[in-house]
Amino acid sequence: MPYVNIKITREGATPAQKAELIAGVTELLVKVLQESPATTFVVIDEVAMEDRGIGGLPVADYRAKVRSHG
Repeated sequence: MPYVNIKITREGATPAQKAELIAGVTELLVKVLQESPATTFVVIDEVAMEDRGIGGLPVADYRAKVRSHG
């Protein structure tokens, strides 16, 4: 029974986008691991952007740094 946890920043992923993620991950597990969709769980957690970091920086600061360096 696969359990996949997707974590995204809370930036307005639409219900349709979330449904597409769930369907896509489920399809991949069926294809690669021959798992049953009925026993495949996909959970999407939305995390506030200020609660995540990349490269030692809060996400907003990291993105600003990347943008400023082109």
